[in-house]
Amino acid sequence: MDSEVSPHENSGVTPAPGAGALTIDAQGHVIGWSDRAEQLLGYAAGDVLGHRALDLLAATLPAAVRSSLTERTEWSSALVLRHRNGSRIGVHVCAFPQQEADGAGGWILFLGLLPTASDVTDDAWSERSFSQLPVALIIHDAEARVARVNAEALRLLELREDLVVGRRIDEFRTSTLHDGMAKAVAQVIRSGEPVQTEVSAHAIGERHPRMWALSISPLTEPTGRLYGASTTAREITEAARARWRLSVVNEASLRIGTTLEAVRTAEELAELAVDRFADFAAIDLLDPVYSGAEPKPGWPADTTAMRRAANRSVLGTCAEAVFQPGELSVFPPGSPLAQALADGQAARYDTDEPAARDWLASRPDLSSKVSSFGIHSVLLVPIRTRETPLGFAMFARHRTPESFGDDDLLLAEEITARAAVCVDNARRYARERKTSLALQRSLLPQCAPREAAVEVASRYLPAGSEAGIGGDWFDVIRLSGARVALVVGDVVGHGIHASATMGRLRTAVRTLADVDLPPDELLTHLDDLVLHLDRAEDEATGEMPSEFAGDIGATCLYAVYDPVSRRCTVARAGHPPPVLVHPDGTAVFPDVPAGPPLGVGGLPFESAVLDMPEGSLLALYTDGLVEAADRDIEANSELLRRALTAPGQSLEHMCDTVLGRLLPSRPVDDVALLIARTRALDAHHVATWDVRRDPAEVADARGQAVEQLVAWGLEECAFVTELVVSELVTNAIRYGEDPIRLRLIRDRSLICEVADAGNTSPHLRRARTFDEGGRGLLLVAQLTDRWGTRHGTRGKTVWAEQSLPSPA
Repeated sequence: MDSEVSPHENSGVTPAPGAGALTIDAQGHVIGWSDRAEQLLGYAAGDVLGHRALDLLAATLPAAVRSSLTERTEWSSALVLRHRNGSRIGVHVCAFPQQEADGAGGWILFLGLLPTASDVTDDAWSERSFSQLPVALIIHDAEARVARVNAEALRLLELREDLVVGRRIDEFRTSTLHDGMAKAVAQVIRSGEPVQTEVSAHAIGERHPRMWALSISPLTEPTGRLYGASTTAREITEAARARWRLSVVNEASLRIGTTLEAVRTAEELAELAVDRFADFAAIDLLDPVYSGAEPKPGWPADTTAMRRAANRSVLGTCAEAVFQPGELSVFPPGSPLAQALADGQAARYDTDEPAARDWLASRPDLSSKVSSFGIHSVLLVPIRTRETPLGFAMFARHRTPESFGDDDLLLAEEITARAAVCVDNARRYARERKTSLALQRSLLPQCAPREAAVEVASRYLPAGSEAGIGGDWFDVIRLSGARVALVVGDVVGHGIHASATMGRLRTAVRTLADVDLPPDELLTHLDDLVLHLDRAEDEATGEMPSEFAGDIGATCLYAVYDPVSRRCTVARAGHPPPVLVHPDGTAVFPDVPAGPPLGVGGLPFESAVLDMPEGSLLALYTDGLVEAADRDIEANSELLRRALTAPGQSLEHMCDTVLGRLLPSRPVDDVALLIARTRALDAHHVATWDVRRDPAEVADARGQAVEQLVAWGLEECAFVTELVVSELVTNAIRYGEDPIRLRLIRDRSLICEVADAGNTSPHLRRARTFDEGGRGLLLVAQLTDRWGTRHGTRGKTVWAEQSLPSPA
């Protein structure tokens, strides 16, 4: 074991000439390593950074050094360190304590080879060593006056030593560096606490300022009395610029693209640019991009088809702008801007360059703005994505004296590329939204249908959020027997896929309704269809079917209102319940079994029968109406109930009232609303007869029907009605079961119905030449507008419908 090397007891601790430097953090790890240190000990920076400084020792530390380390006072000593090749080397070490703002203590050490006997005296050696330190170091006394300063610090201060020593920094402040350093030193002398700060200053002849990191630490005696301060300074210009650029890019990721609107994205790009590095920004988009259309790939043939999307200025008024937002901006071929966009390359111009002067000479409007506001530097950055031009960004300086540099151009390209992606996303979203909305509206009723059973009003409001158009729909379907079906549904998801699925389900509901299925059975068939569609999609994409519900899901409410019985049969599949408003103005949410959503499969649906006197209201809606972020469903449901009970409203006004009270200006989900007011068909519109199961009853049934037509003034319908009654009653007597009932309904058409307790349905068939029967239903089908069969809980009803004669 090597013996300890005694430290030099020096009140003036100074490093050796050409000393190497290393920095140690509070945990004793090496965090800084100079080139000279590598030359002395052979270790590259990567070999020692992050490792313990004690690992460099080849002998134990002297006791005096350990004491200085404990007391955190500067020290100087000869130590034995281990060279990278394994040899031991004696070095002279000068150590200075460094303190962070949080109180953590580190050290800066300067290493030099031990002087030989041929060296000069200690004082000369110390003075020469201090002057050659590779970092700027200034020692201040208790009055903040400069006591010692090395050559690097003099270069930094741009002053001679005889002008500095004995004076405070604030006595010769000539730049922001002097000012910042003087304030920091005064603070340390006053408080006794270390200060870490950064100061920027312009060097003579340089366009951009330089950045310096200052570390000012208090100097204290063993008794704790403060006798001065030390200042170390190092240039961090490149690191500071890189950090600033990174902060701008990070800020761009947060501020640009907050919406899916191309114009708003352009505004966000201009706002960020003016806030961080430009005095004026103008963003132009190709006219198709501005309007949400599809731009042509490659360079557009019409280079003037630009539209100003955003202007921003440090002046606030944007008086520098030649074009205002929304106006066509004209930049003909050959201009620097058109060239930059055609090449797809950003460009930097000073306005006194020949190319810029020639362009401005041909554009008096631009030239006058440049002259009036003193615009001296411009960046032109194309907005492109996937080789498709979308527009361009122009950034200018007139209040900032420095011209744009290459770093500024790179930064502008980075944030503009970010904006380009967001503009392209917004354009694609607008295109899909427009397509989805057109598809959805084409599948919804274009106008309120006129039905004798109900008066209806409806609204469809697409989502105003970025989620896209959903799959909400409603429908009013005319059924047999003057009945009407009211439907509202909601497909899970948004976009074209949801709209297309909605169209398929709406078509399926209409098809099933035409078969006159009861509401619960109709939802069962619809549930099977959704499961089938989901399996088909899984097979198409190659995914394994799941035992649980798939990607396609929907909710639906299906209601059938009969104006003769004044009853409504309702079933729902996971859909919000309807609101029933009685003629006296009381509103309730009727107890309708919820049922599972469509696509679950294997679970039953149940119906509820509601008594609805004439003048009752039934409101059907999708969940987007009652689900809101600021209110719960119960509160919104109560608002809906109150809006529907406001007196003296037409149905159209009632729809507007409901939407106005429950929805924000930009709803986050689609909303479908259908309100129906019931009508009734009384005895003046309906005639019913019981028919005995006797062929002789057919003639009586024909006679009773004709008499009723005469009473209604419909003699013109007698011939066809007699034939229909004869055929349907005959079939019921031959093939049906008791009881048999004949009913005529005078609505917007004349309806003839024959009901019996049998379940056998009649079918059209082709009668051969010598067949005695088989032609009756064929005649019914030919002479009436439509006919069909519907089944009930007991038996069936065969019906036929014919148009009423036009009034004279």
